[in-house]
Amino acid sequence: MNKNILVLGGTGFIGRHVCEKLHREGWRITVPTRRALHAAHVQHLPRVTVIEADVHDPAQLLNLMAGHDAVVNLVAILHGSEDAFERVHVELPLAIAEACAADGVRRVVHISALGASLDGPSRYQRSKARGEEVLRGAGLDLTILRPSVVFGAGDRFLNLFARLQAVFPLVPLAGAGARFQPVWVEDVASAVVASLRDDSSLPMSSVGQTFECAGPDVLTLAELVRIAGRHGSRQRPVLPLPAALARLQARVMELMPGEPLMSRDNLDSMSVDNVANNQWPGLASLGIAAASVHTVAPTYLGQRGGRSQLLGYRHEAGR
Repeated sequence: MNKNILVLGGTGFIGRHVCEKLHREGWRITVPTRRALHAAHVQHLPRVTVIEADVHDPAQLLNLMAGHDAVVNLVAILHGSEDAFERVHVELPLAIAEACAADGVRRVVHISALGASLDGPSRYQRSKARGEEVLRGAGLDLTILRPSVVFGAGDRFLNLFARLQAVFPLVPLAGAGARFQPVWVEDVASAVVASLRDDSSLPMSSVGQTFECAGPDVLTLAELVRIAGRHGSRQRPVLPLPAALARLQARVMELMPGEPLMSRDNLDSMSVDNVANNQWPGLASLGIAAASVHTVAPTYLGQRGGRSQLLGYRHEAGR
């Protein structure tokens, strides 16, 4: 059955992959964005409609709901003040719930975070958990996906560390011992599609469920940096920073223009492991065999242009 899906955050890293997979399903997708030029990665898809709109405006959000069968919320930030996290991670989910109720849209897939917790050490984690609570209390047909750190072609994670090692002789690294369970962006996008698809072959219904989206490898940040260097242009020594120096480094980065590479709130998040705890079902419950960072990273790190993308598609096709 053809579906009309409203994808909030569809111009971002994960959103682009979600739109491509929804398009392959034959579904129609609407992607709102404040400026249409930000949607260059998805607007070439025939079944994607790009609309200039501000999703934080309740009236505009309500107008966007009309004619849609489901909403996917991918809007998130990694850095910001308490007010910024509240606006994006809590107030927007509340506005989505209210707009869904007003328009009669029941189905919502919400991308949260693996470390979301009301008593988490960071503003990011606490605000993500409050956003989940808002949606759970709204009486929606809700699926929550909780990914660990997401990697893949075009990411700002492994690619960033690869670029840094191409320039600097060593990598002074805050939070070097923090543990992650990195998940491929294509697997996260597949989880969104599986959550929206009417598929009786799945071992369980995704409606009303929370899923941990994590890959098969548990790795420290230092190990991930070494992987980025090994498959990028060159591998540099990693210099783990003591806590006080790491916090100073993060503070300096916050004061630099543009989006910081690291913030003190990021360090707070990394004080607890970002790995699956099996409190909720994982990707396998959605019929997805998670790909390893060791397998996927070499297909795009250190590559340029279409060849990298081709290798990524070839890997996916062979799974």
